[in-house]
Amino acid sequence: MPWNVFILGYDELGRQLLPRLQHVEDYAFHGLLSLDEAVHTEDYDVDALLSEATAKLDRFPGTVDAVCSYWDFPTSGLAPLIRRHFGLRGPSLEAVLKCEHKYWSRVEQSRVVGDCIPAFQALDPFGDDPVGQVELPYPFWIKPVKAHSSQLGFRVDSPSVLERVIPEIRENIGRLADPFDRVVAHADVPSDIAAITGHQCIIEEIISAGRQFTLEGYVQDGQVHVYGVVDTIRDPRRRSVLCRYSYPSRLPRRVQHRMIEATTRLMTRIGYDDAPFNIEFYYDGRKDRIHLLEVNSRLSRSHAAVFLLVDGAPHFQVMVDVALGLKPRMPRRKGRYAVAAKHMMRVFSDGVVRRVPSEDRIRQVEERFPGTLVELNVEPGTRLSELLHQDSYSYELGVVFIGAHNDNELRHRIRACEAMLPFEIEPVVRTESRGLS
Repeated sequence: MPWNVFILGYDELGRQLLPRLQHVEDYAFHGLLSLDEAVHTEDYDVDALLSEATAKLDRFPGTVDAVCSYWDFPTSGLAPLIRRHFGLRGPSLEAVLKCEHKYWSRVEQSRVVGDCIPAFQALDPFGDDPVGQVELPYPFWIKPVKAHSSQLGFRVDSPSVLERVIPEIRENIGRLADPFDRVVAHADVPSDIAAITGHQCIIEEIISAGRQFTLEGYVQDGQVHVYGVVDTIRDPRRRSVLCRYSYPSRLPRRVQHRMIEATTRLMTRIGYDDAPFNIEFYYDGRKDRIHLLEVNSRLSRSHAAVFLLVDGAPHFQVMVDVALGLKPRMPRRKGRYAVAAKHMMRVFSDGVVRRVPSEDRIRQVEERFPGTLVELNVEPGTRLSELLHQDSYSYELGVVFIGAHNDNELRHRIRACEAMLPFEIEPVVRTESRGLS
């Protein structure tokens, strides 16, 4: 009988890629909470979601063998609570929060990899004088204690910029802060960390010098493993804006090993076990320094198809096998291509979408470049400023997962895809503009 694996926020990408796992006959995949409930909503009722998920699993007629998620919060916070309820493998809630709570994570990082992290402090945006709380020199980066996709993240170059962004943070921080605080309430949290709630922010010294990389790994039986390194390519004109992820990395092996050593110290320190993770670093080649950006208690959904194109299976293979207590059966370099990327199609001004690439156009792209997947985030009538999960500087219209036999061919294919996938956006004049850095 196959193992029953439940996927929080099971989406179309998961339905396309999970059947591509090695030994797929060993698994039966089931959705747990809809995508609209767990991901694409303005309001996360954590207690209701937890109750609904556990009730569904209680009613399931077979065995519940694993609960997995490849999304960020709130599913990253719900997963350990659900696993705890059913006695399933996975990291403790406290270990997950030491990744997800940005301030707590920095505190833990400072104890074992302090030479890799920037100066940081907490800041209460609801305080009487947020500017007066600042102890770090300008410029710095501000972001909520719980956020993802760079939401409400701003580069702050002066007190006047901080004064300008604080009202936006106050207005919107509660969307994730309220449910995050509900999850934290289920954990055993030190008093000094408990004082820094989801409604507060962290400010950090800017560490954007150099290039950014993500290590995809897992911990099993207390042993830390890294199985892939992905390059993060940013817009050279707007350093805060992500262009694409590229795999495999071009980072020298000696530097990868330094990152892996730091990762091993950190994941061991926080007691994270029996689950995948990804951890982001910068490498400054001029100073030969690595800086730890952040750690996530899940693998990156954004990397799944690029692993398939290069290695021969999406790295969902690792997520599922580790959740079941199996040694991951992830192939290596068995895919169709030598290199692959996830490319983001972005614009930087608000507007209303009037036309998106047709299904025929998408099919032409996927047929011209075998293995390519296209995902659209918008449809006709979408107001870009109303999109969820966007960074503070741009709007993501869609993504292309694509492979090639070398880097030069990959760049040519990406340009061809953008030409074949036109969008029509009607500009909208806003009273305030999205900042650029």
